[in-house]
Amino acid sequence: MKDYWYFEDFYAGQDLDLGSRTLGEEEIIAFATQFDPQPFHVDKEAAAHSIYGGVIASGWHTCGTMMRLVVDQLLSKSSSMGSPGLDGVRWLAPVRAGDTLNVHYQTVKTKASTSKPDRGVVWSKWVAINQHGETVCTVEGIGMFRRRPPAAGN
Repeated sequence: MKDYWYFEDFYAGQDLDLGSRTLGEEEIIAFATQFDPQPFHVDKEAAAHSIYGGVIASGWHTCGTMMRLVVDQLLSKSSSMGSPGLDGVRWLAPVRAGDTLNVHYQTVKTKASTSKPDRGVVWSKWVAINQHGETVCTVEGIGMFRRRPPAAGN
């Protein structure tokens, strides 16, 4: 990966491996207790009798885990100017305690701003894949990045 990313460093078809993170049961329950206290996220017995057969991570926890890897491995090393939002989130398979999620950042398209020439927009798809090769979550994002200043070189 590059040391620092500007708008010009992104291109359609790009696939960046942002690494992985394993989720533990205590972490899953703690997150859900605070933010998404549905029984299949926080109550082992209720979860065992749910359609999931056990405790699963909140989809928001999965998204938060993905976001952490995107920030740690890409955005913190970039000219990111934030985001106007997301176009879509899909939770495709349950995430369970002990699952290791590998996250990829795929650049879908880019467009330099004509009204604000110091920046451009990057449309991306984030994909989380568990240790069994199953895609568990996708996020369609939009990010704004500063253009490379002339003095920064390539």
